Amino acid sequence: MHTILAVDDSATMRQMVSFTLKNAGFKPVLAVDGQDAWEQVEQGLQFDLVLLDQNMPRMDGLTFTRNLRADPRFKTVPILFLTTESSDRMKQAGRAAGATGWLVKPFDPSKLIEVINKVIR
Repeated sequence: MHTILAVDDSATMRQMVSFTLKNAGFKPVLAVDGQDAWEQVEQGLQFDLVLLDQNMPRMDGLTFTRNLRADPRFKTVPILFLTTESSDRMKQAGRAAGATGWLVKPFDPSKLIEVINKVIR
């Protein structure tokens, strides 16, 4: 079973993502923002994919992505943004930081799972 680190400051969004992932056979691990996710990584959390928001307190998605990509253990782990941000400039910043893909909220659960299945190892 693949573990997915889902990072979003909205409790409602975390619940919806968690429900979607569990129903598709994935094991979600939740974080309330980038800092919370980073602390879990530093404590040894292992995961197969990251699904994260961009706009969060304490540490945003781009900063978390850059930090994760700087760690050799996570050079190839897929990172998907799931965010309200849809500008080309923000998507380019995501790619430059190391993001694998970009999905815009609100999300279609079947489309989310389809994209995850395409990129997860």
